[in-house]
This record gives sequence, C-alpha cells and structure tokens, in this order.
Amino acid sequence: MDTFQQALAEQVAEQHRHHGKALFFYVWGALLVMTAIEVYLTYQHMQPVKMLTILLGLSFIKAALIIGYFMHLKYEVSRMKWLTMCSVVACLILMTIFFFPDARRILELGVK
Repeated sequence: MDTFQQALAEQVAEQHRHHGKALFFYVWGALLVMTAIEVYLTYQHMQPVKMLTILLGLSFIKAALIIGYFMHLKYEVSRMKWLTMCSVVACLILMTIFFFPDARRILELGVK
C-alpha cells in the first residue's frame, strides 16, 4: 500500500470508531418499520400501480440503507461509490428493457 492509500484506510477506520452500535440499531429499526409498512400495504386493496410504486420506493430506500450502513459503503472512497452507483443504474436500465414490459403485459392482459 502506498502512503495515500494507507492514509485513506486510517481515515475510514477512524470514522468507524466514532459511531457506536446505536446507529446500526436505529437503521435496523427503520428497516423493520419499512418492512412492516410493506407487509401492511400488500394486504390493502389499492390500485396495483399505486401499491407497486410505493413498494418500489420503499425498497430503494431500504436498499440504500443496507448498502450504506451494513455494507459500509458510506465510509468507502468515492471511486467505490461511483462503481456501485453505475452498477445500480445499469441494473435499472436492464430492468426497464426486459422486466417492466413483461409486467405491463401482465397488467393489461391479466393472468390466466
């Protein structure tokens, strides 16, 4: 490791030391509450598009919390963050091309 990388590693380790377990419990509690909301919404009689939009939004928030805190991406160098975000964008583009048209077909034609 060169000096720059060593300095970055020490800075990240110092940031990890300054927060305790309480932060992770707050994030875990928020994830638990969002999961309860998602389960509650699945039993409500809502329009499918509205319900799926809410569920998808909550899922993105949950994924961001998990990646940021439990996978420690919040404390990584910016190159790692850019690489991860580019991968997420690529996945969303692939879902838009392949998954969403099929889901729309199911909504329009119904399930037999």
